[in-house]
Amino acid sequence: MAEALPGEGAGRAAHDAWLAAACLAIAPAELGGILVRTDSGEGCQLWLEGLRALLEPEIPLRRMPAHIDDDGLLGGIDLGATLRAGRAVRTRGLLAEANRAVILLSGAERLPARSAALVAAALEGAPQRGQSGFGLVALDGGVDAEEQCPRTLAERLALHIDLREVPGRALQAAPFRHAAIARARKRYGSVRAEADAVRALCAAAAACGIESMHAPLLALKVACACAALGGRAAPAAEDLGNAARLVLAARARVDPAQPADAPAQPEDGPPEDTQPERRDRQQQRDATAEERELPSGELAEQVLAAARAAIPAQLLASLNAGDLTVRRAAAAGKAGATVLRGRRGRPAGVHAGRPRDGARLNIVATLRAAAPWQRLRRAADTASTRAFGRGARRVSVRAEDFRITRYRQRSETATLFVLDASGSSAMHRLAEVKGAIELLLAECYVRRDQVAVVAFRGRKAELVLAPTRSLVRAKRSLAGLPGGGGTPLAAGLDAGRELAEQLRRRGLAPALVVLTDGQANVARDGSGGRQRAGEEALRAARAWRACGLQALLIDTAPRPQLQARALADAMRARYVPLPHADARALLGAVRGR
Repeated sequence: MAEALPGEGAGRAAHDAWLAAACLAIAPAELGGILVRTDSGEGCQLWLEGLRALLEPEIPLRRMPAHIDDDGLLGGIDLGATLRAGRAVRTRGLLAEANRAVILLSGAERLPARSAALVAAALEGAPQRGQSGFGLVALDGGVDAEEQCPRTLAERLALHIDLREVPGRALQAAPFRHAAIARARKRYGSVRAEADAVRALCAAAAACGIESMHAPLLALKVACACAALGGRAAPAAEDLGNAARLVLAARARVDPAQPADAPAQPEDGPPEDTQPERRDRQQQRDATAEERELPSGELAEQVLAAARAAIPAQLLASLNAGDLTVRRAAAAGKAGATVLRGRRGRPAGVHAGRPRDGARLNIVATLRAAAPWQRLRRAADTASTRAFGRGARRVSVRAEDFRITRYRQRSETATLFVLDASGSSAMHRLAEVKGAIELLLAECYVRRDQVAVVAFRGRKAELVLAPTRSLVRAKRSLAGLPGGGGTPLAAGLDAGRELAEQLRRRGLAPALVVLTDGQANVARDGSGGRQRAGEEALRAARAWRACGLQALLIDTAPRPQLQARALADAMRARYVPLPHADARALLGAVRGR
């Protein structure tokens, strides 16, 4: 029988870690695997040793490096053996040899997206191929949102745990024994979940804002594993709560269970009418729940409570603040886009081509492509020798065999500030924006960013600061920036888009940051009129959206404005209202924090 769940803190986190290890040992292929956020310290080593002790003795533990290539995963041609034998000699890849095994992946945050997709496909395709499958233990040592296990693979790993805050002494003794795991492994196939349990897990996943169907399916399998561990024929409320903590909590996109009697706004926060975007999200969430007829019984409430209790405090605060893109957009503005080049960077595979324009010929891949054809070409060379007296070649390489190495390189980022310097905005945000730009430039040497500023006021927009890393130049340009006049918002967006396209043609990755209250009152031709100016601003926003570039709109008004929100929607930009912000708050919004 499983032990009682400890209280809050490191004891509970350690118990969940061992419970996840026990579930994985019961059905590694059924659950897909486990994602472990860790700093590779003492606690991680103790947990891995305990997991190995819980697995079946005949199950091998294979290691997979994060830099493994396609041939290492799927198999390929053994070049040396092929050249010696004169025929294609193929090798088996790690995924083919890992049937009924557990693969240990260290450095999952460095796994390329292509390799992650291949592993994810192998996890799902094993039952269709009649194989027993394998389990994956992915150790994710990323320090921020930029360095994480690819989402394609993480979604297919049922269990997610975090060992970074768990001390090693809390993981020294596992609460589960190998004999109990062996009994649960035999009992797992006969565990059947009732309809109420399935509905409760689906309701919890929907309440957490989880869109993927993998999560409730995997949560059901984890609940069955917990039931088998506890000697039950069907998952009980305790088993469903364990599944919600281990599977659903780490995938949550919204707060799954806000109290019904909670005030709509904090007592010390802005009035209700200043938060229209939060009301809209809540109404949409309520309508979705009504359409799906989510169960509201005691079992569903217990599962929701278990999921909410396992969500980290900092993530829960971000969800309650309405920042639904906190994890997806955290990397915006911090690193350039990934581009494929032919000369330098990290290797990103090979492709057929000619070594021109500085591209590098991959000798090994070229010989591997030519190897299967050697017998036919040797026969052709023999016939040519007899006819024309030419000497036969030992290895025949032709132009169609050429393989070129591709390299992945981060392009340089250029952050473009489109600043509303009109009379309505200058009195609120001009000083803070200048400070935010100076703070951002101070990090450019580390992040390799460039910064440019386009200001619009009066009847036109102008380039105040050309793309630069120079802090002295930026301070000099921003110090003389005046404020006042009308708001030619459309002209400012047009100028920012044109500059962004120029920078993209130069190989940079531009990201737009618009700081405005959305109150346009000057059209492109310099004439006044709020209605016409607003319509032109929306058309300029849609033109930016068509470019497919990142954008962030910061509402600089004392209270959030509907016009600014509509403008952000037209741009498909992230909308951030900052009614009480300073320079560092603006910098945090730009960096996606």
